[in-house]
Amino acid sequence: MTIEDNALGAELRRRRVAAGLSLSELAHKVHCSRSFLSRVETGQRRASVELAQLCEQVLDARGALTALAPPSLDSLPRPVGTGSGRRAAKPAGGGALRAGAQRNHEFDRLLRRGDLSHTTGDMREADRLYRAALHGAAGDPRAQAEAVIRMARRWSDPGQVDHELLHLIRNSLAELQGDGGAEAVGLRLRLTAHLAKKVSMAVSEDTATGRVGPEEGAGLADDTLSRLSADGRDGRDGRDGRDGRDGSGARDDEVRCEVLTECRWARYDFTPAADALALSRQLHDAAVRLDSPYFHGEALMALVIDQLRTGRVYSALATASQYRKYAADTRSVLATWQRHTLDALLDLWHGRFDAAADWILGEAPKYIESLHADLAVPADTLRQTRVGQAFWLLREQGRMAELFTSDLAEDVERHAYFPIWRAGLALALCETGQHAEAADLLVGFAADTVAFSRFPPSGWAVPTLVVLAEACAALDIQGGYESRLRELLPGLRERLAPHDGQQIALAGWPTVLVGSTARARGLLALAAGEPETALGHFRQGAVPARSSQPELARLRLARARALRGVGGAGNEAEARSLLQEALRSARAYGMAGLAAQCGRLLENPGRD
Repeated sequence: MTIEDNALGAELRRRRVAAGLSLSELAHKVHCSRSFLSRVETGQRRASVELAQLCEQVLDARGALTALAPPSLDSLPRPVGTGSGRRAAKPAGGGALRAGAQRNHEFDRLLRRGDLSHTTGDMREADRLYRAALHGAAGDPRAQAEAVIRMARRWSDPGQVDHELLHLIRNSLAELQGDGGAEAVGLRLRLTAHLAKKVSMAVSEDTATGRVGPEEGAGLADDTLSRLSADGRDGRDGRDGRDGRDGSGARDDEVRCEVLTECRWARYDFTPAADALALSRQLHDAAVRLDSPYFHGEALMALVIDQLRTGRVYSALATASQYRKYAADTRSVLATWQRHTLDALLDLWHGRFDAAADWILGEAPKYIESLHADLAVPADTLRQTRVGQAFWLLREQGRMAELFTSDLAEDVERHAYFPIWRAGLALALCETGQHAEAADLLVGFAADTVAFSRFPPSGWAVPTLVVLAEACAALDIQGGYESRLRELLPGLRERLAPHDGQQIALAGWPTVLVGSTARARGLLALAAGEPETALGHFRQGAVPARSSQPELARLRLARARALRGVGGAGNEAEARSLLQEALRSARAYGMAGLAAQCGRLLENPGRD
């Protein structure tokens, strides 16, 4: 007879094969017969907890197998306090006691299995298990809160609010109202951090939830962080004896990791990149102490994102290397996806366009379709990332016309509720010679004062502003759009002003590095007829540009235009030298559009 739920056998076989061990080799190491181990893997025999523990030691599974092993009645835990903070009444008979322990064990088992599915990337299965835990814990608000927190970790479509999770989180917070236990305090902190992030996901009034928008989410995150003390216990000195797991501080570190992870994202669009980097470093330290695969991955990705945004590209390369190891260790399909996405981002930044294309145009679509077919993750999250990278690859290679002859243009228009896609479409129109249409789109952007004024001070607004600056520069070079640019430039310059120095605009989480903010500010100054000011910005942009030959080539072209704007024989000679260097780099890296632009400016010194 085959065991209906053979999660342990399936996971054992997956890990054994991944470790390169045959059935005979593993059986020898765990002191059982090959035939018995084969029947365990195929679901014909149940494995004991002891066998699962032995297999874990050999396969370095870190609790993943024992979490799936069926419990022994003798090893069931004794009942714990109820979610209301009261201890359960002692039942008259041992049967009721054992039934209550069985329910507690089943809840923990469902959470562990859900965590395993989430770690390996099967969000659909994880969600199913967390829901089962939630429903099975009816009447225990603390346990239900734990299940809701796990559900809240799932990916949501970018730029939109997940209304179901908002409802679950608010209900759970209401159920915990008045519970003064230390565990309940930690649960409320974690739930509130998730609420802050989910609310902050909106990018417009249309994608928000009622009158509560991203600003409120960021404010809620600030308040939650202020209540998180240095030891992660909300400043409480004592415990009630029921909330600590083993006195080791594991629960405190879990609270701290959860709050830092979610609040950092909730504040992403409203805090400077340097402040976000400080939070991601705190998160990384806490995740190391907790030794949680989930938070270890979250911390590494947060750290690499904030290092890139602050221009610390070489530090980001080291963190990316750690993330590759993490993805290999967990064998998660989502971690593997993010690893490839990060590699493609770095390939684009460093000019390795062929390597980037292999993933973006070759493997990524297959990966998305496979995951979409299994309904394991929200496919739109992956699709937008892939489209963003494909867009930038075409732009860097001067092949933007292909955008309008492929399905990519439809994807761009479908996601136009996200401002960066409208900015990207304007740039694509400029790059394909449709300058009048691009100017109309940009003016419409500026005319929509409500949407434009609601741009957050950081986060997704920064790459959007940088792409808009690129489109303005294209109109400036084309000529004839001076009156349109006068409408656009003041607002763009004002919003980019706080983002100076060595910052690099990062689109997506992460998708592409669209260029240094200093170069973008220089492009806007140049379009406003201030070449001297532009040169000052370009000097600042030289620092982050050193890590990218494509960015350096674009910066040299921009400096040449500014020098010509200043005038003088010496400046013209330097400008020609910069254009020739930029042309050599553009040809070497296959940047056809940039090469053509450099060639035109070299042939016609009268044009800037």
